[in-house]
Amino acid sequence: MLQAGLVLLSAISTAQAQLVGTNKPEVHPPLTWQTCTKAGCTDVKGSIVLDSNWRWSHIGAAGSKNCYTGNLWDTTVCKDNKACAEQCAVDGGDYTGTYGITASGNSVKLNFITTDAYGTNVGSRLYLLKDEKNYEMFSLLNKEFSFDIDTSAVGCGLNPALYFVAMDQDGGKSKYPGNLAGAAMGTGYCDAQCPRDIKWINGEGNAVGWKPSTSDKNSGIGGFGSCCAEMDVWEGNSMSNAVTPHSCSTINQTRCTGESCGGTYSSDRYAGSCDPDGCDFNPYRMGDTTFYGKGKTVDTSSKFTVVTQFIGSPLTEIKRFYVQNGKVIPNAQSKIPGVTGNSITPEFCTAQKAAFGETAKDTFTKHGGFPSMSQALSRGMVLVLSLWDDHYAGMDWLDSVMPKGGGTKPGEKRGECAAGEGEPAKVEAAGKSVSVTFSNIKFGDIGTTFAGGTNATL
Repeated sequence: MLQAGLVLLSAISTAQAQLVGTNKPEVHPPLTWQTCTKAGCTDVKGSIVLDSNWRWSHIGAAGSKNCYTGNLWDTTVCKDNKACAEQCAVDGGDYTGTYGITASGNSVKLNFITTDAYGTNVGSRLYLLKDEKNYEMFSLLNKEFSFDIDTSAVGCGLNPALYFVAMDQDGGKSKYPGNLAGAAMGTGYCDAQCPRDIKWINGEGNAVGWKPSTSDKNSGIGGFGSCCAEMDVWEGNSMSNAVTPHSCSTINQTRCTGESCGGTYSSDRYAGSCDPDGCDFNPYRMGDTTFYGKGKTVDTSSKFTVVTQFIGSPLTEIKRFYVQNGKVIPNAQSKIPGVTGNSITPEFCTAQKAAFGETAKDTFTKHGGFPSMSQALSRGMVLVLSLWDDHYAGMDWLDSVMPKGGGTKPGEKRGECAAGEGEPAKVEAAGKSVSVTFSNIKFGDIGTTFAGGTNATL
């Protein structure tokens, strides 16, 4: 998902850290969101910032020679990870022209494919800023979060996601002296997959041991990964969706090494300190195949509101509602034998893992489960908005069948997409006009962010 031209600040003789490029001023697109109480909702003037992974990286603050081209580092510059940060800069971005990102009022539109004079950009990842130096931090415990989304143009194999991760508020700038870019340039990403495709971790490059992807011309895997707790409020296209908490033994951002990271990028998915699978509620996977999709109860042919409640302190339940055409729609009820309810609770997670034959791989519980997630939600997390395709599993885990060739056992069917339909080559070839719009983001007390909220108890 990484753009070929990520900007890396080069070392000016005395520089000892990753710098900020000066070729293009960084201008953060404004985005208005709201905080809500029983008295009503109040506008908050925020802005968004693009992840540093997508940015052009070049030698020297004002240089033009790439530190990273395509899916390869310049190893004459990045002889080691520290030298990489000392000599390379991340630069400002043309949000609309290069990355296909357009913000207006309380909405932001993300195009999947954007082509300009310098090449083709695929997908994007954005963070909500509080100010020019810090991400907005959301303490979700015993709160409610809602937003509007239009997934009508987003089909199989694509994932417009809205989620929270336990990143550092300043992007790691104060913690890691090698990071001079910080939140202003979208640094510090982490999640429960402990991703190793991150180019900058802990104020250093991730060039040592870097292996270019065989299928993604912009990406690869480095020697380190970046781990932290993750709350996937929304992963969903027009076919399927899921809400998923992912626990970690260490909640806040930490760097992991190689195969011990686990997650998507390692041979042993469960080797790391975080839970890569999560405790998910996907209505289709839970047996209700008529609930979500075009022409279904939640009709993805048009825009709808997604409401998520984090109930209790400590956390006891994660509830989901939808609102469409003025109607409040409770989440689908599980139809899987032995698993009841329509919300995520500790009991639901245990029953689901048993019903799906996944108890032996229950790393959600192993890495702290609900108590760990409760701590993460209480401490504060960064809001992430993204649109991406999946070079590892074709998004089968979201909208098709997983494992490949399966489909006969409970939990293996995730959606109606055919096998192979989410392959990135197919998705990207057909994705030039695909976009998703997130809007009307609200955060506040339980029952205050959507009409009818005080009566939504099902």
